[in-house]
Amino acid sequence: MDEKIREKEIVKTSFVGIIANIMLVGFKAFVGFIAGSISIVMDALNNLTDALSSIITIVGTKLASKRPNKKHPYGYGRIEYITSTLIAALILFAGGAAIYESIKSIIDYFQNGTMPQFEVYSIIIIAAAILVKIGIGLYFRAKAKKIDSDALDASGKDALFDSILSTSTLVGMIVAKFFGIYIEGYLGIIIGLFIIKTGIEVLKESLSSIIGDRFDKEIVASIKKDINQIDGVLGSFDLILNSYGYNKSIGSVHIGVKDNLTAKEIQEIERQITYLMYVKYNTIMTVGVYAENISDEESRNVYAGILDIIKEYKYVLQIHGFYYDKQKKLINYDLVISFDDEKPLATIEEIKEKTMNKNPGFEVIINYDQDFTLS
Repeated sequence: MDEKIREKEIVKTSFVGIIANIMLVGFKAFVGFIAGSISIVMDALNNLTDALSSIITIVGTKLASKRPNKKHPYGYGRIEYITSTLIAALILFAGGAAIYESIKSIIDYFQNGTMPQFEVYSIIIIAAAILVKIGIGLYFRAKAKKIDSDALDASGKDALFDSILSTSTLVGMIVAKFFGIYIEGYLGIIIGLFIIKTGIEVLKESLSSIIGDRFDKEIVASIKKDINQIDGVLGSFDLILNSYGYNKSIGSVHIGVKDNLTAKEIQEIERQITYLMYVKYNTIMTVGVYAENISDEESRNVYAGILDIIKEYKYVLQIHGFYYDKQKKLINYDLVISFDDEKPLATIEEIKEKTMNKNPGFEVIINYDQDFTLS
């Protein structure tokens, strides 16, 4: 999706949320003060924080779309992750406030016997507000999925949990009105705990994006397939992708080529890859080159011997960049080791020693590559 269209969709969706939530704040605050119900007043406050989260989403989206500059040459796309973190903080605040006020309400009931007084119209207003809130939540999450927005998804989750909070308030109103039994404080605590749980989940997702997530396997497989189909590429390795916001990435990859290609021929291959990555995947890609020199029988035999060695190690995911120089007595290759191997450097030392034993008199250099995209 075009970035400008995506930005407009996020802003439009957020404005819908702001207007709807401000209306809900007015209705609920009116009912809460008239009935003397702390749970409804807190529900209104919760809707106010939702309106604030939509404002944060709009501001974050606008900032994320700023052009790169000298201070931030990679752009401002990651601000969207920060936006999700702020919304998570608002969710946690709402959950904590609900629990705090619910406990106060319970204490007040036992000390003073205070019971809120509800009219039928109050119950109808809160019921209608619940339906509106569910609609907002579903609308936000549908838009989030369509345009891939973590901030809208977080707001949508918040809205749906708010509808549950309002439902508990409604149940408490009905029970108090028709049965004279106080339960709203207890319901508020339970729902508050659920809201906090959601806030923690949203926070974990946003922080994980800030730290750096592994890219989707389907995207990685598609990129490697496209690169490998370019004429002259014998294989693609060491693919690294760093996200800088929605549909903005910077990465690097190594390719294997025949060792008899000229510099001009290699540059042509490199140009094709960088163009492909920029146009199809919106990624600025740096390309490194491995000269595959297994064209003679002797080098093939050495390579086959190394393959026999690494078969003994379940955490070795890939070997590439093999280089054999008989004159210099040098063997060089890269190994990708799984993160499940707790001692990858020890594994490499063992493989290095076995390679040297099979090839006496040769210097062996093994480069340790982390598993960025393989598993």
